[in-house]
Amino acid sequence: MGGPEKNESKGFFAAMTSGFSIFSNAMHRSVNGLLGYEGVEVINPEGGKEDAEEEAQRGRWKPEERDGYWKMMHKYIGSDVTSMVTLPVIIFEPMTMLQKMAELMEYSYLLDQADKCEDPYMRMVYASSWAISVYFAYQRTWKPFNPILGETYEMANHGRVSFLAEQVSHHPPMSAGHAENEHFTYDVTSKLKTKFLGNSVDVYPVGRTRVTLKKDGVVIDLVPPPTKVNNLIFGRTWIDSPGEMVMTNLTTGDKVILYFQPCGWFGAGRYEVDGYVYNSAEEPKILMTGKWNESMSYQPCDLEGEPLPDTELKEVWHVADVPANDKFDYTYFAHKLNSFDTAPRKLLPSDSRLRPDRFALEMGDLSKSGAEKSSLEERQRAEKKIREAKEHKFAPRWFDLTEEVTSTPWGDLEIYQYNGKYTEHRTAIDNSDSIDHVDNKDIEFNPWQYGDLSKE
Repeated sequence: MGGPEKNESKGFFAAMTSGFSIFSNAMHRSVNGLLGYEGVEVINPEGGKEDAEEEAQRGRWKPEERDGYWKMMHKYIGSDVTSMVTLPVIIFEPMTMLQKMAELMEYSYLLDQADKCEDPYMRMVYASSWAISVYFAYQRTWKPFNPILGETYEMANHGRVSFLAEQVSHHPPMSAGHAENEHFTYDVTSKLKTKFLGNSVDVYPVGRTRVTLKKDGVVIDLVPPPTKVNNLIFGRTWIDSPGEMVMTNLTTGDKVILYFQPCGWFGAGRYEVDGYVYNSAEEPKILMTGKWNESMSYQPCDLEGEPLPDTELKEVWHVADVPANDKFDYTYFAHKLNSFDTAPRKLLPSDSRLRPDRFALEMGDLSKSGAEKSSLEERQRAEKKIREAKEHKFAPRWFDLTEEVTSTPWGDLEIYQYNGKYTEHRTAIDNSDSIDHVDNKDIEFNPWQYGDLSKE
């Protein structure tokens, strides 16, 4: 990539990636004073190398639970644990992965602005700021529920966006999503890949994200950085996403490259994001800087990456206010995703809101949530055996598997495409006179029976 050299003295972000290495920095330190856990990596993002053993005693686990979980999990070190391990609900949040996908729509107005923008480089500023905005929500350390095969999530009543996600595969776990309003369409095929490292896990976003801006038909591709979840068992869990985010305008060749800085000693560099918007000739046009948990700003720059004279840094996105002391660190938007305020009329019976384990956890009943979760998982395994015995292959209802296979930095990916049937389904409902809308009071009388959720 042309433009400013990252390791030379010149340039606005001249040294921002000096010595940069994905998942590797000076913070790594091990616990050697806890008998039986020597060598376990514990990282205090706010401290130094001398406090690892003190940090190891912190966290949400009780000592006996922590020890039992470690004995169960240490045999999986080096493995992809995306769906091979049954986890206790104590580490879960009352939301599924499909709902978490929808959190990307909180600041969808940025895509509206990108569509309305005449400047091709500012268009990329708006679009990339939209992609960064979700990381504030992604820093939550609670695990979302894995969706059941055929499970869906619908969202309406937010920014005139219609959002739908469906779990299209169980092994490997894959989800597909589609969102649309008058300014853009959003399509994603998602397949997470993980590597369990003992007290941490690396998460690789094997997926494809495409946004089409309707006014000019511009197609934008997004490749996010990987994520590392630290202190899973010992210490306070925290999340970092050191690496490179690349957003490419496939129509014009313009590109944004943003570097998520790794957390250093005593939190140095944590949350910081820096980079440039480049034109198709790989020349920097706009510099971008900020923190993914606070705000992003931009400023026009010269070919060396230096701010242009008589210009100033301007904020393009700022995180919205959040509830104080929220149990799960939810944003106001996350709470809306669990509510029926964002549900369309005649909610699909396979919707994540209706999961009994998720709802029980939301109500604070961990015992019932764990029992319901086990029941759902057992019924899913039983349904799979029946399906295989009959030689039936599961077919998603709202997305079709294409013949396209795309390459990602972390492996190949089969692409699912939105088939348009959901739009027809919603249009038929909107044109009907009947209002069949699930309300909060109906949940406990609406058991979420697992079967082939692709059919009503």
